[in-house]
Order: sequence, then C-alpha cells, then structure tokens
Amino acid sequence: MQFKKLFIPGPTQVHPDVLAKMATPMIGHRGKDASDLQRSISEKMRTLMYTTGKIILSTSSGTGLMEGAIRSATAKRAIVFSIGAFGKRWYELAKLNGVEADLHEETPGQPTLPETVDKYLLTGKYDTVTITHNETSVGIMNPAYAITDVIKKYPDVVYLVDCVSSLGGTKVEVDKLGFDICITSSQKALALPPGLSIASISPKAEARFEKVGNKGYYLDLKNLVKYVDKKDYQYSSTPSLSHMFALDFQLDRIFKEGLESRFDRHLEMAEFTIEWANKYFKQFAKPGFESMTVTCIDNTRNINVGDLNKELAKRNMQISNGYGDLKDKTFRIAHMGELTMDDMVEVTGAIVEILKLK
Repeated sequence: MQFKKLFIPGPTQVHPDVLAKMATPMIGHRGKDASDLQRSISEKMRTLMYTTGKIILSTSSGTGLMEGAIRSATAKRAIVFSIGAFGKRWYELAKLNGVEADLHEETPGQPTLPETVDKYLLTGKYDTVTITHNETSVGIMNPAYAITDVIKKYPDVVYLVDCVSSLGGTKVEVDKLGFDICITSSQKALALPPGLSIASISPKAEARFEKVGNKGYYLDLKNLVKYVDKKDYQYSSTPSLSHMFALDFQLDRIFKEGLESRFDRHLEMAEFTIEWANKYFKQFAKPGFESMTVTCIDNTRNINVGDLNKELAKRNMQISNGYGDLKDKTFRIAHMGELTMDDMVEVTGAIVEILKLK
C-alpha cells in the first residue's frame, strides 16, 4: 500500500519513530509505571501549554473533552461563538446534553471579534464562554489575546477553548490567556495517531465543577481530575497506553526541535501557503486572521477539487476539499505537525503543474 503525504487538517503525518512507540509492550494501567508515564506527560504538556494547571487525558477525540467540558462547567448558561463547523459543535454538544446555551455564528470567513463577545457578556446571562481558537473549516485563527482582554472583565465566567488544531503549531499561553479549559487532540499539530485528547484545567474550572449537577461518568471532568489527584495519575477507565507511550516520546521530539523553532516553522509554512493561495486563487479567511496550521482557499477558478486530488494521489499526496457547505467552493492545504517548507513547496508546485496555473 502506497502511503500518501497528508496535507489535510488531520490526521496528519506521524513520524515512523512515533508510530513505533505505539507498539511498546503493555504495562498495568493501575501500577506505578502507568502513574510515572502520566506524570511525565503532564509535566511536558504544562511546558507546551505554558500553564501550571492540571492536565487530564481522555481516550477520545477532542469532541469527547469538549462534550465533557461544556456539561461539567456550565452551571447557568453558555454562549457559543462559532466561526465554522467545529465552533458550532460546542452548541450541538450543549443542546444534546441538556445544557442551556445560545449560539452566535459569524459569516463564513469572518473571525470572532472581542466586541462581539463583550456584547453578550454584558447581559449577565452567561457563566460559560466557548471559543474555537483555530477553525479548520475556514482557515481562521481567532484573536485570542484580544478576546481574553474582554473575558477578564467577567471573573465569574468560565472560558472553554478548542485548541485542537493549533496547540503544538503556534504558541498557546494558556495561563496568560486565562483559558480555564484548553482542549487539544493527538492527530493535528502534535502529529500523533488519532484517539487521544488532552486538556488543561484551571482552579476556576475545578470550582465550577463543584456547582454543576449530573455530568455523566466517562466524560465527567470532575471525576477525571479527582482520579489524577487522589489516585496518583490514574484514570476511572482504562486509558490508551499506546497513545500515552507515543505522546510522551513525541513531546521529547518537540522539545528537541525547540518550541520557538517549531512555532517559527509553522509560521513560515503558513506565510508561504497564504502567499501562494493569493497568487493563484484567494485565501478564504479575513486578512489578518489566517490560521497558522491550515490555509482555506477560495476556489475562484472553479477547479474540480476531487479531480485535483486524484492527480495528487498519483504523486502520493492529498489535500482537503472544503468542509460542509464549503465543499468544492473552497479547498484546504494543511501545514502542521511534521510537515516542512520543502513539503509545502512540493505540494503547491504539484498543484501548479497539474492545473497548469499561470
């Protein structure tokens, strides 16, 4: 089987050495070795996330911890700010879990602006806010620092942030940004196989958990934190040890590259891809709010994205069509994880050649 080089916004390329770590022999998940492994991961994740908060893991996609977060942290009512399909997912999860929530959606291609957040919080109706830091469906990175300046005016509001497709590809200073629950997943910029999600938990979030009633079992964040605290880095259910072995190893690789070097590499790839997109098509996101991990491109030439991918497959490469209602109207080129500038030159050059772009 020929393996394609993936320029899609997840799952991303996984280094062979990281894949090999998935085959590490099993250990007892209730023993000291498992506790040591989880402790090691937590210490490294705190460094990557620039936080002193507690770290929890879930054998689920990021959606699992998003679901757990909104139902564990909303006592009164949540306001969900959506700039695309994954931002709207917060709202869908709230409604399916009986959590009172309202939804504010932006026009496709537009970010969430701090003044919009302020308008809602001024009403006093909400005790929880959800934001998507990086929305892969539209290639937008929301202005996190500006939004944080607004939310800090409302100290009783718990701030939930989806950093699934940004963490590890750009600097996310969790404590400085005031993120109470910051969620990421294994298969994006962390460059691991899918199946594991990670979150940082602030003291404010922990205090909120105590005020919320029925939260289920598997995704009850209070329960997850309790087991980490009282059971010496254990979990209420069997964790994916294979993912944990790989994550611990991959974090060492990330630190060996150097965090600033890693963020600079992602920035360089993003700037190159955005410039290329604007030369031959038009990048979709509002200028100044472009994602650092995936570029969404307006299909101004009305190319057949499926046919393009068939041709790219012959060269063992794959890009992504637009998501949902934006399918065929846009296409996306990811630049995250293990990818390098050489890879971006390769895939964009191949597209120029296949489409005979001038």
